[in-house]
Amino acid sequence: MDKIRIIIADDHRLFREGLSSLLDENNEIDVVADVKDGNELLEAVSAKQPDIVLSDISMPGKTGIEVCALVNEKFPDVKFIMLSMYDYETFFVNSIRAGAKGFISKEISRDELILAIRTVYEGGDYYDKKLSNGLLKELIGRRSDTKKKQGVDSLLSQREKEIIRLVAESYSNAEIADRLVISIRTVNAHKNNIMRKLKLKSSVDIVKYAIANKIISI
Repeated sequence: MDKIRIIIADDHRLFREGLSSLLDENNEIDVVADVKDGNELLEAVSAKQPDIVLSDISMPGKTGIEVCALVNEKFPDVKFIMLSMYDYETFFVNSIRAGAKGFISKEISRDELILAIRTVYEGGDYYDKKLSNGLLKELIGRRSDTKKKQGVDSLLSQREKEIIRLVAESYSNAEIADRLVISIRTVNAHKNNIMRKLKLKSSVDIVKYAIANKIISI
């Protein structure tokens, strides 16, 4: 049986070495490289073409999420599992959008880490149970009853719903303006109206609303 070839990316040397040592104890896994930043990770993926990358999210140079998106386009067979100390919803959602097949906490057990690697290697997705469940609850929130939801929806114009979708799909204001053939100033005005009508405070809240109301899926 071929070993699962893995690259570890993290800017903390002790964490990289500790994780590498832990995985080397498993005879199904071969750690082919460990790197300290996004630029090194891109080079290592190109040179080694691993099965799986275990990548920290926040690293010098390109972030793990940025590298994941680039690699997903160029080397679609290389699968990313993102490692995080934080359960910020934006990290989770952006990791999935970038093409990551896994999102796990750095605090998970050795057995769960091995399970995550095997699951992703075999073509599945793996999200840390505790982490992802908490995030999904926060993202989706408590849904209002149908009548209340319909009441909120009726406040929005078709154009505003379209802008919500584009914001949630990570388009910039300039890109939204270009796609809808309107000015950036008009995009900003629509976003302000959306946040006022829905009592939201930021673009992240717009993303949460889009997920909760199935305007986009994750």
